[in-house]
Amino acid sequence: MSKDPSSIEDLLESVKSNQISIDEAKAQLSHYDELGFAKIDLHRAQRQGFPEVIFGQGKTKEQIVKIITSLLHHNNVILVTRIDQDKATYVLEHHPNLAHYAEANIVCTPLDEIEKSEHYISVLCAGTSDLPIAEEAAITAEVMGIQVKRFYDVGVSGIHRLFAHIQDIRHGKVSIVIAGMEGALSSVVGGLVDHPVYAVPTSVGYGANLDGITTLLSMINSCAPGTSVLNIDNGFGAGYNAAMIINMLENT
Repeated sequence: MSKDPSSIEDLLESVKSNQISIDEAKAQLSHYDELGFAKIDLHRAQRQGFPEVIFGQGKTKEQIVKIITSLLHHNNVILVTRIDQDKATYVLEHHPNLAHYAEANIVCTPLDEIEKSEHYISVLCAGTSDLPIAEEAAITAEVMGIQVKRFYDVGVSGIHRLFAHIQDIRHGKVSIVIAGMEGALSSVVGGLVDHPVYAVPTSVGYGANLDGITTLLSMINSCAPGTSVLNIDNGFGAGYNAAMIINMLENT
């Protein structure tokens, strides 16, 4: 990966003036941090605009703590997704400056410490059972500096609840629509707004829902243009993609 010459010059000047040590400078120039069980991408923020995100599921609590410690040497913002209560409690014991958002299964930099964008995105979910995925999407975007407005329990079985908020939804620049069952809400929203819609099927539903596969196929087959479909229960992906759009909008 090519490095920004001005950043390298600033780094060398910091070493020269004894602001940082040679070891710290070498660490900042490294491509990744070798932890044995993981190679931590130290330049993700430079390439993609946001640091490496930690997927907590399948990792031990000790591994998560070590990854966070590595990332904090190079980044000010931390995001851990799919982390359960036991792991979150352990992480906060070692990194008390982070916050746990239990409904979203997320540990991250406290949201009140992050400056938010001028434009906002709308996060909608069809029913209360979809809230964990909706919150995963919303908090992911907020950690990335995006203003979020939430519109929950606005499914098509009581569609008047959606229409009560439609003007605020239209004024957003991206909509994320979270739904299980047959996933009809994303098509309805897609037909009412003039901005991109990210649809996230959830695994919520009865037998023929097939753990979200029916919802996924329904959303993919939507007749409403401008709708992109994420994987089942992938609130993180929707929040990340929406944040990228807002960041491009505000940084151009």
